[in-house]
Amino acid sequence: MTRAPIKSFTTLCRTALIASALAACTSLAPRATLDAPSTPALPEGASGVTAKPGWAFTRYAVAAAHPLAARAGVEMLEAGGTAMDAAVAVQMVLALVEPQSSGIGGGAFMLHWDGAQVQAWDGRETAPAAAGEDLFLRSDGKPMALREAIASGRAVGVPGAVRMLEDAHRAHGRLPWSRLLQPAITLAEQGFAVSPRLHAMLSAERDLQSDAQAARYFYTADGAAHPVPHAVGHVLRNPALAAVLRAIAANGSAALHDGPIAQDILRRVLAHAASAGTVSAADLANYRAVQRTPICTNWSKWRVCGMPPPSSGHIAVMQILAIFDDAANPRTTLLDPLTHEMTHVDGLHRYTEASRLAFADRDLYVADPDFTAPPAARWTSLLDATYLHERAALIGAHSMQTAAPGRPPQAVATYAPQLQQHEHGTSHVSIVDAQGHAVALTTSIEAAWGSRLMSDGGTGLAGGFLLNNELTDFSFAPRDAQGRPVANRVQGGKRPRSSMSPTLVFERLPDGTQGRLVMTLGSAGGPLIIHAVAKTLLASLREGLDVQSALALPQAVSFNGPTLLERGRFDNATIAALQARGHSVVQFDLTAGTQAIARTPTGWFGGADPRREGVVMGR
Repeated sequence: MTRAPIKSFTTLCRTALIASALAACTSLAPRATLDAPSTPALPEGASGVTAKPGWAFTRYAVAAAHPLAARAGVEMLEAGGTAMDAAVAVQMVLALVEPQSSGIGGGAFMLHWDGAQVQAWDGRETAPAAAGEDLFLRSDGKPMALREAIASGRAVGVPGAVRMLEDAHRAHGRLPWSRLLQPAITLAEQGFAVSPRLHAMLSAERDLQSDAQAARYFYTADGAAHPVPHAVGHVLRNPALAAVLRAIAANGSAALHDGPIAQDILRRVLAHAASAGTVSAADLANYRAVQRTPICTNWSKWRVCGMPPPSSGHIAVMQILAIFDDAANPRTTLLDPLTHEMTHVDGLHRYTEASRLAFADRDLYVADPDFTAPPAARWTSLLDATYLHERAALIGAHSMQTAAPGRPPQAVATYAPQLQQHEHGTSHVSIVDAQGHAVALTTSIEAAWGSRLMSDGGTGLAGGFLLNNELTDFSFAPRDAQGRPVANRVQGGKRPRSSMSPTLVFERLPDGTQGRLVMTLGSAGGPLIIHAVAKTLLASLREGLDVQSALALPQAVSFNGPTLLERGRFDNATIAALQARGHSVVQFDLTAGTQAIARTPTGWFGGADPRREGVVMGR
């Protein structure tokens, strides 16, 4: 068993001070069209690949995108806390040490297993009540440029992660709420070492420097003509975030949604020099997390549970798996049967074609269920076996390159497909506690660095937290040329469609019901999340790899456009074979961030994506 040494958080913080950084529907609205981007955008910048060993434990495990965050979760479990307790502690530390990906200024989706039932918690941001369909349209009716929209006040949605975690903790926590925030408060006060990935992300970023609060915190002039990001190993302290977290520890999410912290959020959003937002004090105060019914889908020997809309993740993942596994091609494998490498052209072809079909449906149908009716009156119509068999029959010997959406029986087509838009950052946490209860938590501020607006919570101190730009997950163009509305268009109070795919997997009993927990997983990476989760499930459960080996496999994906292959991971013969089948191949840095924990005969085995700094810790 590989076991991380257990240290107190005080010892860990002292170590962080001296360590070098971490190694390893039909109202009238303006019409517009939005051209699909010719090349995809990186979900987050690449910062190298570090081989990970995988980690085995017998009692409990925490998988997170940063070692300090994973350690905070382990501390809660050692203190007798639950998986839910650990999840809160992990997320609060991630807000400090991985600020480009998630934090208290963003939103989250979470699945929780308490040994009896799966619950789906929706802490997704909402559009302000005053936001209209034309939010991202210029005066001439054309959509704004993506970069222009992201780095602005108008992109900021009402944050929901803290309120959702508070609600879920009230139902499933054991330790006091204030105890869960202490690791992040201690680290924020004493400092943590800037990691290689954080430094690389800051070095590549340009718009963040335009925000005075963020520039003072993340960069140092050092006599240079332009701001320079703090060096790897620099001890970075965040007194403003520490003060904000102390307020949340004492008063819960109300401290963030009302009072001085909320007032500072509003000041920064509404006073944005180039593009002010529309968030109001009432929007912040009235935000509510939603407990939704998870979608659980039988697949082979397993029962896979995921988030319903506004997440598109579970539906797309299960469509890909079902189409890939269709009865007409029962022996297709993603990996070469002999080498277990991703050089099996038949498998790559079928997988990317299945992806095109799934993303075509996603772009037509999926949006906030409180605003958008599902096809055939239920979201599971998109997962019916007969419908997916018909979709699978569309896959031929040559790539379709771009798939059209399907129509489940009795579905009425009332929406226009959303054209491709870039989606960006995120972080994922998977936890299993000593009672076998589990969390799959995916959190986000959308783009790396969110809206590039940093709030100090009204403290006047250095640092703070970044505000999200989640509203750019809505369709910029609300209608197509025929005037048909896009399901995922902006509307006041609406939650934007997401790719986040927190997933829990269970044994499928002979009667089709749910057995023991098998796995908790999820990923970062915008729409790449869907592929990272689907690939992990295929490679581990269906084709026998351990989860760490599955996470280390190269990425081969399609978002219903070109076939994207992870740069430098595929040989020329494989690329040529795909091109011969009609694939338009683009090699690209596809930086996912997957964490997974799987059951073994002796306990649990966890994996962390080698493309990021994640680890798995436990006992």
